[in-house]
Amino acid sequence: MANYDQTYLDKLIVQETLQEYASPRSKLTRMLNEGELLHIRRGLFLAGSEAGYSLKTLANIIAGPSYVSFESALAFHGLIPERVVNVTSAIYGKNKHKRFDTPVGSFLYSHIPAAVYFMEYRRLQEDGHPFLIATAEKAILDTLYQHRQVTTLKGLSKLIYGDLRIDRDSINSLDLKLVKTLAPGYGKKVTAQFAAWLAKEQVNA
Repeated sequence: MANYDQTYLDKLIVQETLQEYASPRSKLTRMLNEGELLHIRRGLFLAGSEAGYSLKTLANIIAGPSYVSFESALAFHGLIPERVVNVTSAIYGKNKHKRFDTPVGSFLYSHIPAAVYFMEYRRLQEDGHPFLIATAEKAILDTLYQHRQVTTLKGLSKLIYGDLRIDRDSINSLDLKLVKTLAPGYGKKVTAQFAAWLAKEQVNA
């Protein structure tokens, strides 16, 4: 793949690069079989093992607009101890839920309300590859939005300390003012209750 100056390749780039071959289709098949190119989804390829890549960047590209969130963002910010197997992202678009299983891993996308979607995510880099990811506060609220069955403060404590295994030091480090600003935009009782729960936890710390 030395001739490619990009890592994440769309169909047009691949076609243009292979047009010098007598049979571009045969060349593409051979490159895929040899792992020189990886087919990620329709119209998207990833340069093979000779080039570095970021799964977070790839998550942004596979489906969008999107940013890394939920368990992947919580792990990135050090809020949960587990290594997350799938890359989880928030996606813009009403009730969109998508899953892509690829040669490099699975990518899961869940809808977040438009009122808060464009708030509190950051553009960072991983080994020179840019990606968008939720802040710690946004990642928790996105996660809670997907746990709509949690309706009590006791249930929140169980989810956060028990199921997600977020420690109290991490909870105390969250920006309460930011959480209170974001929470109403989700339109769910659970996020509003989280703001109240967080205020109580930080006071009692």
